[in-house]
Amino acid sequence: MDAETERRVVTLRDVAEASGVSISTVSRVLDDRIPASRSEAAARVRRVADELGYRRNVFASNLRRGATGTIGVLVPRLTDTVMALMFEATEQAARQRGHFAVVATCGDDPDDERRATETLLDRGVDSLILATARLDDTLPASLRERSIPHVLALRTDGVSPSSLGDDEAGGYLALRHLIDLGHREIAVVTGPWFTSSARARLAGATRALREAGLSIADDRVISGGYGVDNGLSAGAALLSRDDRPTAIFAANDNIAIGVLAAAEGRGLAVGVDLSVVGYNDIPLAAHLPVPLSSVHTAFDQIATTAVELLLTPADGRSTIRHALPTLIPRASTARP
Repeated sequence: MDAETERRVVTLRDVAEASGVSISTVSRVLDDRIPASRSEAAARVRRVADELGYRRNVFASNLRRGATGTIGVLVPRLTDTVMALMFEATEQAARQRGHFAVVATCGDDPDDERRATETLLDRGVDSLILATARLDDTLPASLRERSIPHVLALRTDGVSPSSLGDDEAGGYLALRHLIDLGHREIAVVTGPWFTSSARARLAGATRALREAGLSIADDRVISGGYGVDNGLSAGAALLSRDDRPTAIFAANDNIAIGVLAAAEGRGLAVGVDLSVVGYNDIPLAAHLPVPLSSVHTAFDQIATTAVELLLTPADGRSTIRHALPTLIPRASTARP
C-alpha cells in the first residue's frame, strides 16, 4: 500500500475500481448482514478490500437510516457469571445482525436502573435489552409509554416483550430429579422475591412436589439474593437444623455453590450426605470438586430471541418467548 492510500479513507468506489466491478456489487459483497457470496468476483472484492485497507462505515450507514445500530444492554452486575454470559451472547447475536451492543450496570436499585437506562438513551442507543426487570418495576411501563424499543431478558414483567428461560419448567425439573432419586426432605433456596425468575422456579418446584403428594414447609423455603453469600447463609441455616433436609434445590448456581460451602463447613459430603441441584449450568458447575447437577439455561437462544424481538417489533403486542431448560445430572445428587 502506498503512502497516498494510507493518508486517506478507502471508499467503496476505490474497491470497485480496483476489483473491476460496480459499487453496488462491492456494497453487497462487503455487507456482513447478508450471507457471504462464494463467487470468484466476491472473493476478488474481499481480497482487494483487505489489500486497500477498506473498512465499512457502519455508523454512517446507520445514520442514513436514522439509527446508530447500537443496542444498550442493562444488567445488575457483570461480576455475576449469568449476567456476563447473557451480555456476551447478546453482543454476539447483535454483531451477527450488523448491530453493536454496549453494556451498563446498575445493581439492584430501581433508581440506579432508571439512571443507567437514561444514560444509555442519552448516548444514542436505538433500543434496550434489560436483564434487570423487577415485578414492582415501573421502568418497563415508562419505556412502553415513550415508545422506546426494548426487550426484557431472563426476567419479565409479564407485559413488555421478553425473552427468558421457562423458569417454572426448570424448577419442576430440578425437584422432579430429587424426588425420583427418593428424596422427601427437600428445601428450596430461591432468589429475590421481586424477580419473576425466583417466583417461577419456586412455582415449578412446588408443582413437582404436589404431583408427588409431597409438600414443603414454609421454613424450608428461603428467599434472598442470587449471590454465593446468600447460598452460604441459607445453607448454614438449613443444615444446622436437627431435621436438616437431605436435598436442596438452589435457584441459581451461585446460591448452590454457597450451599456446597456450607455443607463442607459442617463436614457433610455432597452427593452422599446431601444432594444439591443448581440452576443455569454456568461453566464452573461441571468443574467443581463435586460437579454440580444443574438446570441448563440456553443463554445463546435467549439472547438471539431478544435481539430478534428488538429488530422485528410486534406492533405493540406483548411477546414473551421462553427457551426450554434441560436438567444436567452430575455427582452432587444421589439417592439418600
